[in-house]
Amino acid sequence: MITADFKSLVSSETPLLFSNIEAKNNWWRNTSQNSAFQPFFDEIRDEAKRLLQENNQVLTYSLFRIFADTGSRLEYEKAYFEKRRRLNTFAIMVLLEPEKMEYLNALENSIWSICNEYSWCLPAHLINSPETSTQVSYSLGQPFVQGYTIDLFAAETAFSLAEILKLSEDYLSPLICKRIYEEVYKRIFHPFKENHFDWESQTHNWAAVCAGSIGSAALHLINNAEELSIVLYRVLPAMDSYLKGFNEDGICLEGYGYWQYGFGYYVYFADLLKKKTAGQLDLFISEKVHQIALFQQRCFLNRNVVVNFSDSLPTTSVSLGLSHYLSKVYHDFQVPEHDLRAKYTDDHCSRWALAIRNLLWFDESAPQQSWKSGTFYSKESAWFISRHHTESGSFSFAAKGGHNDEPHNHNDLGHFILQGNNEMLLKDLGSGLYTKDYFNEKRYSFLCNGSQGHSVPIINHQFQKAGSTRFGDIRTALLDEDVETFALDIENAYEVETLQKLTRKFTWMKKNQPKLILEDSYSFTEKPDSIVERLITPKLSITKDDVGVILKGKEKLRILFDQSQLKLVVKKLDFTNHFGETEENIALDFIVKNLDKECSVELVFQFEK
Repeated sequence: MITADFKSLVSSETPLLFSNIEAKNNWWRNTSQNSAFQPFFDEIRDEAKRLLQENNQVLTYSLFRIFADTGSRLEYEKAYFEKRRRLNTFAIMVLLEPEKMEYLNALENSIWSICNEYSWCLPAHLINSPETSTQVSYSLGQPFVQGYTIDLFAAETAFSLAEILKLSEDYLSPLICKRIYEEVYKRIFHPFKENHFDWESQTHNWAAVCAGSIGSAALHLINNAEELSIVLYRVLPAMDSYLKGFNEDGICLEGYGYWQYGFGYYVYFADLLKKKTAGQLDLFISEKVHQIALFQQRCFLNRNVVVNFSDSLPTTSVSLGLSHYLSKVYHDFQVPEHDLRAKYTDDHCSRWALAIRNLLWFDESAPQQSWKSGTFYSKESAWFISRHHTESGSFSFAAKGGHNDEPHNHNDLGHFILQGNNEMLLKDLGSGLYTKDYFNEKRYSFLCNGSQGHSVPIINHQFQKAGSTRFGDIRTALLDEDVETFALDIENAYEVETLQKLTRKFTWMKKNQPKLILEDSYSFTEKPDSIVERLITPKLSITKDDVGVILKGKEKLRILFDQSQLKLVVKKLDFTNHFGETEENIALDFIVKNLDKECSVELVFQFEK
């Protein structure tokens, strides 16, 4: 909590990014000659060259209406984020090559265009908002005041403009600077002061991104200590709400991408606040924040392959700037290999705070290392992750329990993934294409969200149900050097009245060519109609033989099963991923032939050379 003397803590004109203009210009001049930064700058220069040849995007009414008319977000957001890409790119190029007027002109036009936008929010976030309401009364007797919604991207836009202003105000036209102040106050600071927003008390990335962006913009633009205190008094409780969404283990149940996003903005704000108060307000000192920071090194399976439970991508790059910063805060934070870094164009949302800190926080001397062998298990979040290196390469296994009402929830109790030498053999589809239906009552009809798209049983033709009462109980978690066991009861996930017990047990044998044994034990009050053990795999070569089936990509995985008990049916599954691309995947359905009130199924997954 903020102390009573908070105003005195922020009263000084503390520099937040550089001590003065000369220090800033020297940093950019020296960095531009540093060979370690050249890959970054080459990517930005290439993007600047492309963008100079294209016209600035116009967010037309026709684009704005698409979401309301069809539920599609893709069209408007593509144009919106391209505008932010222009803003970021030309701002960095002005700092890097201030003598080139084409970059300054392009930057000022980008700022002007963004300041002219009807809303800084995405249409998907403007349902029942002042911007879309037509129930407005007009009168000459009182001034008309436009209401403004603050969503993730409105708040981020304010942060971006505020920081770009502070970095480049010695180049920008005074009128451009004036417009930034006017629009940020009008669209963000005043609405935030006068209204309460639902995200302030939410326990996921919205609280950190919105509050962190508003707080960061305020730290840059508000010089009056009393007014700054008004904003920060509201920002800090929202940051506390964000932290409440984590268990003490630090696992981000929303997935790694949302760790980068939400926790990233927590860090950006915490850094600026710590500088503004000369270290007297330090949001890094809590042990929970420390554990959240360590989530990155725990959730990778190998190289760029990540445990992608919930709405998360299966492969991802890392923010080296954020990683290098956190390694200076926490002694046990592992800096990943530099070749895993996010390229400038990797972020399809074109976030300024991320892009600029990948430069400002990059430390070429930071020690780098590949992800280590190890097992991370948490009873609180019910995640089990094992990463193991052998003479044959790197192999990983991950499984989860939890409940079916988690942030960005998928109905996936008992789901698991299996990786060998950077190839996913049993996979999680991750996040699908975000649309209106993706976040309403139709959510679990999407393949990636419902249990039909996960490696879990289908019982009496029924999938798992959603809700916090659909939970898994951990039975066993044994960690050993060679063999590990993870078992949980997941019968609560299903609305099958006759199902009394369903225990799913994983035995992970890590030595030499690793092997995973899956055992599902069922107990019913009467014989079930059907049991299907579903596995989700990428599109691989599938060969059946007398003892099972072989999955072959770059790696080879043999699945051993009792063919007198199980019938294998292979189904093609088309999936629309987060970027609107169609992926071909496969469902391996092992159908139990001899059904009884008490039955068990065993599948053995053996990596082979």
